[in-house]
Amino acid sequence: MSSDEPSLTMLLVSFGLLIVASAYFSSSETGMMSLNRYRLKHLARNNHAGASRASKLLETPDKLIGVILIGNNFVNFLAASIATTIAIQIFGEPSPLITAVVLTLVVLIFAEVTPKTIAALYPEKIAYPSSLILILLLKILYPVVWVVNVVSNALVRVLGFNSESDDSHQQLSAEELRTVVYESGERLPRRRQGMLLNILDLEHVTVNDILVPRNEILGIDIEDDIDEILSLIGSSQHTRMPVYKKEMDNLIGILHLRSVGKLIRLETVNKAAILRETIEPYYIPESTPLHIQLSKFQRKKLRMAVVVDEYGAIKGLVTLEDILEEIVGEFTTDLADSSKDFHAQQDGSFLIDGSTSVRDINRVLSWHLDASGAKTLNGLLTEMLQSIPDSSVGIRLEGYFAEIVQVQDNVIRTVKMWRAESDETQVYED
Repeated sequence: MSSDEPSLTMLLVSFGLLIVASAYFSSSETGMMSLNRYRLKHLARNNHAGASRASKLLETPDKLIGVILIGNNFVNFLAASIATTIAIQIFGEPSPLITAVVLTLVVLIFAEVTPKTIAALYPEKIAYPSSLILILLLKILYPVVWVVNVVSNALVRVLGFNSESDDSHQQLSAEELRTVVYESGERLPRRRQGMLLNILDLEHVTVNDILVPRNEILGIDIEDDIDEILSLIGSSQHTRMPVYKKEMDNLIGILHLRSVGKLIRLETVNKAAILRETIEPYYIPESTPLHIQLSKFQRKKLRMAVVVDEYGAIKGLVTLEDILEEIVGEFTTDLADSSKDFHAQQDGSFLIDGSTSVRDINRVLSWHLDASGAKTLNGLLTEMLQSIPDSSVGIRLEGYFAEIVQVQDNVIRTVKMWRAESDETQVYED
């Protein structure tokens, strides 16, 4: 061995350091690209130093990848040269194939697979500290990085791709955001998770799905005797009541019962005084999505709207509270026990009012009845039967069993329902 040749120990130390450097670049690349972009932005807004550095580097991914690959390829090629020198000193003239195989295994295990696996599992622990060195290297090697990027971006454009950074692919759609909420797991309380999912569902639900139907509206017929009107006002559990003349289509206005308090000071409460306290009805089409109606309620400072169909006929009422319940759920503790429309039976079934909406049944009982067509249980069963039953009829549909208990005035009043064992649909009559 010549005195000018480096010692074997120095070569081995140099080779080891180069493998460590290669592992650093490999892990940095994987760690930076594996960072959760939304968590990164959150931490950067809160002045987290590592997140701020990483966020700045990721603003120009072409320069970041450029400096990492330049450093990684340089140390790998230099390591290969030193490995060849080591092999010559130890074995004389070893086979190039054996040298290549041994070097590949060493680099693959210690400089690629292992560091990249660790970085993929713990991206923040790798990316944030390594960003310090990457920023420094980017400043030192900027001319080389710039030349490499100019050439590579030109090739990208020649191949028909856009070389400019596009962040649109990182923006989440509603369905992707839904998946994020689902995947939040234990980090997000279940109730809050449900509220977020309900908010995402608002754009798919219209006021027609949640309105109080016309036949269930409790209103004041101004043609009634004044004593009957006052008795109705005194017993009402609602804060707002529509005022109409003879029939609901002749709607006069909406009476806020808080305004009735002003009339108590009058010696005689008369109809004219009641009419003066009404406000003009606010009409909305039945197809209005809930998220739009919620914004309209907020903008107009209103809490109740009259829903009309395409012909202008009144279909029902919808309130701000109805929409809020779609987000936070019913304002009760145990829905199945407290709702007057649901009566649990000892055999596990439920007696359900036929006018109950299919959406309410699904929400209260955690069922999955089809709510895309008929809005009420009566409508769903009538649609299935295509007639008004005059005797006890059982229907098995969509994994649930329904037995019609009471029919009155051509409307299904009461239905007994429970889960069925199969999804087979069949109808039978007693």
